[in-house]
Amino acid sequence: MNVPENTGHPRRWAILGVLVVSLLVVVLDNTVLNTALRVIADKEQGLGATQGELEWAINSYTLVFAGLLFTAGVVGDRIGRRLMLTVGLVVFGAASLASAYAQSPEQLIAARAFMGLGAAGIMPATLSIISNVFDPRERARAIGAWAGAVGLGAAIGPLVGGGLLEKFWWGSVFLINVPIVIGGVVAVTVLVPESKDPKPGRIDVGGVLLSIVGLTALVYGIIHGGEHGFDRPQAWVSIVAGVAVLATFVWIESRSTHPSLDVRLFRNPAFSAASAAVGLAFFAVLGSFFFIVFYLQLVRGLSPLETGWLMVPFAVAQLIFAPRSAAMVRRFGPKFVASGGLALTTLALVGFTLIRADTPVWTVGALFFLMGVGMANVMPPATESIMSTLPREKAGVGSAVSNTVRQVGGALGVAVLGSLLSAAYRNAMDDQVAGLPAPLAKAAKESLAGTYGVADGLGERGAALIAPANAAFIDAMHMVALASVFVGAISVAVVLAWMPRRSTTAPTPTQKRETPQEPALAEATV
Repeated sequence: MNVPENTGHPRRWAILGVLVVSLLVVVLDNTVLNTALRVIADKEQGLGATQGELEWAINSYTLVFAGLLFTAGVVGDRIGRRLMLTVGLVVFGAASLASAYAQSPEQLIAARAFMGLGAAGIMPATLSIISNVFDPRERARAIGAWAGAVGLGAAIGPLVGGGLLEKFWWGSVFLINVPIVIGGVVAVTVLVPESKDPKPGRIDVGGVLLSIVGLTALVYGIIHGGEHGFDRPQAWVSIVAGVAVLATFVWIESRSTHPSLDVRLFRNPAFSAASAAVGLAFFAVLGSFFFIVFYLQLVRGLSPLETGWLMVPFAVAQLIFAPRSAAMVRRFGPKFVASGGLALTTLALVGFTLIRADTPVWTVGALFFLMGVGMANVMPPATESIMSTLPREKAGVGSAVSNTVRQVGGALGVAVLGSLLSAAYRNAMDDQVAGLPAPLAKAAKESLAGTYGVADGLGERGAALIAPANAAFIDAMHMVALASVFVGAISVAVVLAWMPRRSTTAPTPTQKRETPQEPALAEATV
């Protein structure tokens, strides 16, 4: 029996190593930032960023990344995937350098947005290059390694961030990207072959612009309302404008022959349910991550490194359970596994509503582990459900939609839950800061980090603010955690109502042997 010739590139495994490092730097940066939030909020050690500015530091990256993910893939197919990967790395590295030496929160927000631009060029290019250099028989293994880089980045990010902050200034969490990017650019130039799509799709520039404008306006209104109060017209004008632009975007995309986001896919209830499960899960989880960092570093007085250690169980649980989730889906079906995973995630969020100022800190690590187990059992069945409802020629599109929904869900989670936290804390501190000069009272109310900063300069009067500030923050944290529980419960209900009990394979027309199916495999293990 003749063994078919391997059609992969001779240096394919070395190329995969380069691609994994390129992806790792993108994932690592986002998890590293979580441990640095409290330091960046400090006026002496960091930039004195407000709660709203910290939310924007996270969301400026996510919104640009999600908004340009489709377009970057299409542009890479046109100009060359190696070229797009190289450009993405250069932009990401330059933006990391700018972030490290930002002199104000506004500069950091702008630099983070450019980092999102670079990341959008990196991620789809790495997958496309894998598809090009690997034989179809080896492709699943290669994409499994690619997806493993996401889990590895999530696991080591908090530790790297905490370790850097123990020894260096806050900008080091961004500066570490620069030498990695330089090495990546050199390796890509030497090892990675250029490839293009002979029949690239058209670029939906209008759709991309509408999505970014709509999401930015919506998120701006939410964050502004949380920071300054929702009684201001500016917040509601921005929210309504954002919703109107996004509605226009959906209307245009539903009629476009080359949409940046194929919204017609959402007419399928199973597809919509799976996408909603992903979006709602990341809404609740990433929004919760935002407040727990401040609880650990300010209320409990932990160092960034200690905080990083407590966040590691979340990633470790995913590394352990995500590879086993696919077998669970085959045995029990996507509805059972996804609803179970979401229920575990929601149960962990319930645990956050019970945390007090004197709760043993190991409890937080245990809750993170439980949440990680839950999330490890959400993505694979949701992806399986998405892919099984689509014909094979739309597999890549379906996976891209899932990834975009995940990014947007996380961004809105940070914006909405962060704004709720800010508003609740500000209202609780109104009486506590009465009698302070107006500038100090305003700074003390805007966030827990702001209160600590003001208290440091007020001596005995400031020391009296700490206990009520901690209590106010914990009460606000419980309110936000309860909102997360509500979102988690909705996601469970959506899955139980509309996700299929068993996967069904959509009919596929006769097509070429190679189909854009690989991104689905990657999503299944993220």
